[in-house]
Amino acid sequence: MIAAVLAAVVAVSSPLPAAAPDGEVSFTSHGVTLRGTVVAPESGGPAPGIVMVHGSGEHDRDDYRAEAEAFAKAGIATLIYDKRTEGYSLFERDYSVLADDALAAVQALRSRPGVDPSRVGVWGLSEGGWVAPLAASKSKDVAFAVTVGANGVSPDRQQAWALETYLRRGGVTGSMVDMVSSTNMRTLAGADAFPEAGYDPVPVLEKVRQPVLGLWGELDRLTPPGEAVRIFRETLDRAGNRQYTLKVFPQAQHGLRQTTDGFDKLDGFAPGYLELVANWVNGTKDGPSADPPPVQARQSVALAPLAWYEAPWVQIGVWALALLAFVAYPVTALFRRRESVPLAGPARWLASTGTLATAGFLTYYIALSMGAAMAPGPVLFGRTLPWLALQLIAVGVVAAGAVTAVSWWRGKERGGVRVGLLLAGAALFVPWAVHWGLLVP
Repeated sequence: MIAAVLAAVVAVSSPLPAAAPDGEVSFTSHGVTLRGTVVAPESGGPAPGIVMVHGSGEHDRDDYRAEAEAFAKAGIATLIYDKRTEGYSLFERDYSVLADDALAAVQALRSRPGVDPSRVGVWGLSEGGWVAPLAASKSKDVAFAVTVGANGVSPDRQQAWALETYLRRGGVTGSMVDMVSSTNMRTLAGADAFPEAGYDPVPVLEKVRQPVLGLWGELDRLTPPGEAVRIFRETLDRAGNRQYTLKVFPQAQHGLRQTTDGFDKLDGFAPGYLELVANWVNGTKDGPSADPPPVQARQSVALAPLAWYEAPWVQIGVWALALLAFVAYPVTALFRRRESVPLAGPARWLASTGTLATAGFLTYYIALSMGAAMAPGPVLFGRTLPWLALQLIAVGVVAAGAVTAVSWWRGKERGGVRVGLLLAGAALFVPWAVHWGLLVP
């Protein structure tokens, strides 16, 4: 199959038509009007068409204009559109709705003059690699599906793998890796704060009867590429779809840009990528053909369901009660009439370190969630500096709690209810800190 595609490249080596002036389009999906642009060949007979489906996050039509113009010059009408914002955010999205958006775009492109309605398909990058096959599975009007950096695993499993990949690349090891890539991801999924976390692409691929062109970068660090190639091949074979081509590009990253290590993105696409798509769409879609899966340093791992004590609201409740117990000790001291405070030394240390550990963890957790995990910064002893500080403070909580408890038990000074509550906070803190890795190497 690859040889046939390369032969087609030679066959079309004559000057390609220029792209025609852009054509503006609009279409409606689930009550939302979406707008886009058709980048079409300048001349020629009825052209095949591609609808480009976005990756995750906010995107507009210009994010894929470079590819669209290349496809148009190769004789393919390409529709790029602004991604919906209604019903799509960090905490809300529905792949079925996004697939319907793509299908509405397919109908808009099929109705354009100069487009062959029987040869209009979808192209999806990253998250679009889940959405584009779903669109194809829902409608025979989709003539083919092209995926770039698609996943064969669920979004939560993919994201856990990517986070661990980036942390280990930065020199981070141990409990912080587990916290970010496992505990964190499982908690977000359990709290329904990770939309479509458990989406399984395999049953959808089994329903795709159209030709499939799957493309991956050998150095993809966001998608486990070796697993994806294997899962695509096995699933399509099992479903009886023999019209597929699965291609791996060397020295290419997630979006098939050139790269040195998979983490940087150089100018220019991987050599042969745009030509392969153009000639596959224009030519005969034989198959099957699959490159060997690229080598992965690590395999992705399915995330285990949360135990009852790991439930988000249990963890939030324990954290809040511990923080309240730590903060209450110095606050209530403001209203005491006596100048002397029982167990002043160890109790104050316990209250101070406990407050720093619980409040500091929340602050750093938010920073990690906002993207700091992808750029961990300076690392010492396999730990980022904030994580190392939090772990040292957590050890201080345990030490101060032990001294306070022993002093109170021996009755050298009567601490009363205030110290009892403070020690209760420490007792809650220890299992919570173990769960989140603060007291784990």
